[in-house]
Amino acid sequence: MSITKETTARNPSVGADGGQPSKTYTLSIAETDAEFNENFSDSPDFFQKLQRAQDPDFLNTVSYNELMEESLPCRRAVIEGLLGTGVYMLVGAPKIGKSFLVALIAYRVSTGTDLWGYRVHGGTVLYLALEDDKKRLQERMARMFGVEGSDNLHFATHGLLE
Repeated sequence: MSITKETTARNPSVGADGGQPSKTYTLSIAETDAEFNENFSDSPDFFQKLQRAQDPDFLNTVSYNELMEESLPCRRAVIEGLLGTGVYMLVGAPKIGKSFLVALIAYRVSTGTDLWGYRVHGGTVLYLALEDDKKRLQERMARMFGVEGSDNLHFATHGLLE
């Protein structure tokens, strides 16, 4: 007997019934060009360290003493009093407005426009609309924001839907 699982996405993300990718990469975007240039070194071992850090078998560790000696800056909130930096999951029943809420937040962050009286620190946003095609996304953004766009808001859609 064959059991098929109903999914909303054509290619569901990895999970209990999906495979894990063979390699994982952790990349971060420098806040400024100066920060990027500071992190980019001409030292001969820089590229060896970079290559080693991308090896899935490599685990970067720090000792307790090294951690406690390091001066680490506080992370600035994206939306003060509402949304800190980090990774979030927004889950809920279908058709209750999750995508509209995320689009609103993404647009406001990309334009640096306050949201519901909360101060927004503007920045570049990558909106992963992996269940949408460009046409549906274009129509949704036009309904929500009109023609006032933002060069700091970028979209990724599922390539097979194009």
